[in-house]
Amino acid sequence: MAETDKVLARIEAEFPAHRARLLDWLRIPSISAQPAHAPDCRAAAEFARSDLESLGFTASLRETPGHPVVVAHHPGPGGHAPHLLFYGHYDVQPADPLDLWTSPPFVPSVVEGPRGPRVVARGAVDDKGQVAMWLGAMRAWVEETGSLPVQATVLIEGEEEVGSVNLEPFLHANRDELHADVAVISDTSMWNIDTPALTTALRGLVYMQVALKAASRDLHSGMYGGSALNPINALTTVLAKLRDETGRITLPGFYDGIADVPPEQAAQWASLGFSEEKFLGDIGLSIPSGEAGRGGLERLWARPTCDINGIWGGYQGPGAKTVIASEAGAKVSFRLVAGQNPDAVVASFKQFMRDNMPADAKLEITGGGSAAFAVALDSPYVAAARAALAEEYGRPAVLIGAGGSIPVVGSLHRVLGIDSLLMGFGLDDDQIHSPNEKFELRCFRQGMRSHARLLGHLAGA
Repeated sequence: MAETDKVLARIEAEFPAHRARLLDWLRIPSISAQPAHAPDCRAAAEFARSDLESLGFTASLRETPGHPVVVAHHPGPGGHAPHLLFYGHYDVQPADPLDLWTSPPFVPSVVEGPRGPRVVARGAVDDKGQVAMWLGAMRAWVEETGSLPVQATVLIEGEEEVGSVNLEPFLHANRDELHADVAVISDTSMWNIDTPALTTALRGLVYMQVALKAASRDLHSGMYGGSALNPINALTTVLAKLRDETGRITLPGFYDGIADVPPEQAAQWASLGFSEEKFLGDIGLSIPSGEAGRGGLERLWARPTCDINGIWGGYQGPGAKTVIASEAGAKVSFRLVAGQNPDAVVASFKQFMRDNMPADAKLEITGGGSAAFAVALDSPYVAAARAALAEEYGRPAVLIGAGGSIPVVGSLHRVLGIDSLLMGFGLDDDQIHSPNEKFELRCFRQGMRSHARLLGHLAGA
């Protein structure tokens, strides 16, 4: 650990320079969604390539049908050192609405906040700031020791904010080159500014669209009501059957393969003091929904859901029009957890809808899904990360779940066959994707130090 201590000391000595490099990267408006900013996306990619090259990486920009991908390799010390794949993205969300920013979104400012200084800029935490943390840790190791303690491959894409449409084909085309022992991703959050976290579970997603057609045209409800099938009535009746009175989802086989939360993790979640009353109160609600008999964090992180996200049909303009619509539609999503097969859920949903539809209902169903992700808690990489975070923060890291999905995690597992270590340093109030996005400099500094410690632990793995 003496070597790691020297690296940490170098981070402290060079911290102003690390911060300056981040600010320079944030000045590049790399908005992937807007074609006018394609040159800026390339400039942001080139910035990362140059930074990596200065650390002894062999680095290049790889072309895709969209924005370029940065790929870089460092041999590390040789021998049997672990091989890590570091993933991040240089693209950012559009900054609109501009009038809600307290300072220009691409003129990064360091301002004082309740918890010390923070960087305010688009991309400050999502994801340039978090990528800059592990780049800074690598820089400190190289400058202090002459090399990295592990073999490293870096993959930084430019289309995460627009769905990463070209990433999976890129992974397939470069599978052998990109293979590693584990992926390291910093694009997630801590529990709070004092409590580090590893995200060990991500929910998957099945998203379906249903279209139900009945009569050949819209009908007068006085002439046909009581005789003709009303597709809105039929659709809402069936959709209402998707959950029972306890909040349990009724699709046959839906819960197959789901395991209970491990006791260690359940105890840790219980100790966090999560208040579902406050969580709901902040959005004007008071009564929890979902599966009865389950805790709030368990339902948010470790249990599947079913939600109707949109529904339509019939007359929706001003005034009255007593029409029986000829068709109706709905969008339905299922958040999945580890053990569930998204293809099986899709098939079960389709069969459920068909089995419950009345005669004369013409049904069309489209959609698909992606699997949930769960980290093996006994992984040596998880152990190394937990040790690194505990040393830096003086308290154990919380093993949290995430209600949403991070598609790249599934892609890396599906295409490259590797798991991901999700060690992020964002906070819930960082205003990701919103005006005045920020990153606490304390999080930036401790994140860099945590990554440096992680590299030190993995060197001996």
